[in-house]
Amino acid sequence: MKLRLFALAFLLVIAACAPTVQMRGTEVTTPILSEGVAVMDDGYRLPLRIWRAPPEIEERAVVIALHGMNDYSNAFAEPGPWFAHRGVTVYAYDQRGFGQTTQRGIWPGADLLTSDLRTMVPLVAAVHPGKPIFLLGESMGGAVVLATMGAERPPTVAGIVLSAPAVWGRATMNPLYRIALWLVPRIAPGERLTGQGLKIQASDNIPMLVALGRDPLVIKGTRADSVLGLADLMDDGLASAPRLSVPSLVLYGEKDEVVPKAPVERMVETLGGPHRVAVYPNGWHLLLRDLDREVVWRDILVWMMDRHAPLPSESEKQPGSLFASNKNKSNFN
Repeated sequence: MKLRLFALAFLLVIAACAPTVQMRGTEVTTPILSEGVAVMDDGYRLPLRIWRAPPEIEERAVVIALHGMNDYSNAFAEPGPWFAHRGVTVYAYDQRGFGQTTQRGIWPGADLLTSDLRTMVPLVAAVHPGKPIFLLGESMGGAVVLATMGAERPPTVAGIVLSAPAVWGRATMNPLYRIALWLVPRIAPGERLTGQGLKIQASDNIPMLVALGRDPLVIKGTRADSVLGLADLMDDGLASAPRLSVPSLVLYGEKDEVVPKAPVERMVETLGGPHRVAVYPNGWHLLLRDLDREVVWRDILVWMMDRHAPLPSESEKQPGSLFASNKNKSNFN
């Protein structure tokens, strides 16, 4: 009897500590793009940065770039101008719950993240008629791109680029991680997790990492229920991979300590549509901001211009041989 009472009390505590998730706004409006902001159909405002191809350079393509977890549109402050001066206009927005958006730090849910991307694509396309639109997702942004493009009636784009996509779904986690992922957000959903002590390095670009640590718009402590939400999104991203039909370019760094190799390999094995994969021996998680970042940028540019052209870095791998040299060194167990 006592055991039953304890179990009931425990379940009540868990129910009382339900994860917090943002709700869709109640305002009904027509989505619009303007300088510095994209307004969604529920009135939610997404801070927006645009790096336009200069007038003297012919615009060849347009990229919608999605940042990673706890980051914001500033993630593309360097590659944005680089691509723009090569004829590729780049749009990057702060996703809900991040950067300068309202309810910063509160998980928005996969449905809202993917809904915003589906809204953004036709908005951007209307400004650039006839130009090919590409999606570029870094880490969590890659999971949003996968979940969006793997859903029914995905937006029309010419291709997608997945840079170190966050696809570490539950199917690739060991049981202890899955238990902790279920338990902690329900007992203490508002607990702030910093990752300190894990000794995980995201890049070899140390000045950039220091700048991220000092940037007040970069979230330093992640709510436990946001971690749960991210896991749900990664589940969706991994499950969506087989349903893709558009061309895709997958980028991964051999030294990535954030997203393990095994989930990325599984995603590539199931990825639908024509796809190519580049694995960079000196690459870390933040490939677009590593010391060798321009090597990655050039690969992306060449691929967007010609999906069959050889990648300048010569880092392309064939499916089934992505990590053949260190098959037994997966870091997710």
